[in-house]
Amino acid sequence: MSKYVLLKKSNLNDFITKLSSAQKVVAPIAKGYNQFAFEQVTEAQEVALQYIPTILPPKKFFMPQCETIQEFNKNEKTWAPVLDDEELVIFGVHTCDLAGIQFLNTVMGSDPKDANYLNRKEKITVIGLECNDYCDEYASCAVMRNHLPDGGYDLFLTELADDFIVHVASEKGEKIVADTGCFEDADDAAQAQLKDLRAKKEEIFKCEVDVANEDLKPLFTKSFESPVWEDVGKRCVTCGNCTAVCPTCYCFDIRDELNLDFNTGIRYRVWDGCQSENFAKVAGNENFREERDARQRHRYMRKFNYPVTKYSQYACTGCGRCSRTCMAKINLKETINAIAKDV
Repeated sequence: MSKYVLLKKSNLNDFITKLSSAQKVVAPIAKGYNQFAFEQVTEAQEVALQYIPTILPPKKFFMPQCETIQEFNKNEKTWAPVLDDEELVIFGVHTCDLAGIQFLNTVMGSDPKDANYLNRKEKITVIGLECNDYCDEYASCAVMRNHLPDGGYDLFLTELADDFIVHVASEKGEKIVADTGCFEDADDAAQAQLKDLRAKKEEIFKCEVDVANEDLKPLFTKSFESPVWEDVGKRCVTCGNCTAVCPTCYCFDIRDELNLDFNTGIRYRVWDGCQSENFAKVAGNENFREERDARQRHRYMRKFNYPVTKYSQYACTGCGRCSRTCMAKINLKETINAIAKDV
C-alpha cells in the first residue's frame, strides 16, 4: 500500500480530538527539562512534536513493565490466561522506535510465540512521526539505517512547510483517515516537498561511528577478548538504566503471587535485564556473568551480534537512550569506535 494524504497543521487539533474521542490515544508529552514520555492526550497542544526519545520507549504498551498473564485457583486446579482488550493509538512514534517495535514483533512472533504480546499488538494502532534532523548528540540512527521510515506503522506523518504529508500504510490507517475526515489528497507539490526533504536528510544524517552498518556484526564477533570490555566494566555502576530504557530488550522474570486465601492468585511478569548481578545466576550460586565487563559485553553482543545470526536484524535502533541515561557516561558510539580501533 502506498497512498499519501495531507493533514493541514491547522487541522491537527481536530484530528487528535476526534481520534481520542473514539479510543485512548497516547503521545509524547513534555515532562520537565528535555524529558518526554508517552502518556494519554486528548488535544494537540499536549503533544510534543519536537522531542528527543522518550524516557521509556513505546515498547511499554506492547509489553508492560508489570503484566498479569494468568490467574490461578489451587483447589479447582485452574489456570486462566489474562489478555488485555484495550484498543490504543500511539501517536508520534519516531523511526528509531518503529524499528524497535518491528524487532520485537519478530522476536515475539517467533516460536514459542508470546500470546500476550501478539494480542496487544493487534489492538494497537501506530502513527509515526518523522525526524527531519538529529534529536541530539546521542542518536546513532544513521549507522543503524533507521533515520528514514521503513514500515512498522499504520500512518506516518512528515512535517512540511504548512502541512503534514501522511503515508497510509494499512487498513487501520485508511479507516482513521475516513472516520476523522481531517485529510485531503496529497498533491504533486507536497510529494515534491517530501522528496526534497528526504534528499536533504541524506546530507544531514551520516554514519555516526567509524564502522559501516554491514561491518558491525563481524566487528563484534572479533571483539570478544577486547580490553575495551574491561575498561567499560570498570566504569559501569550496574544501575541497569541501559537495559531498562532499551526499545528492544525483552527479558522478563516470572513471579507467582498468592492471595490471602492461600488458594487463588496471579502469575505476572516484570521486566528484567542482563546488567543485574543476579540475572545469570543459577542453582549452586554459579554466575555465568559475575563481572560487570562480561555483562556489558553481553549487552552489546545482544544488540550487534547474536540477533543478526538468529533474526537477521540488529537489535540496536540508534535511539541513544542507553547513552543518554547511563550514570557512568558510557557512550555507545564511543564504545563502538574504541572496539573498532582495537580490533
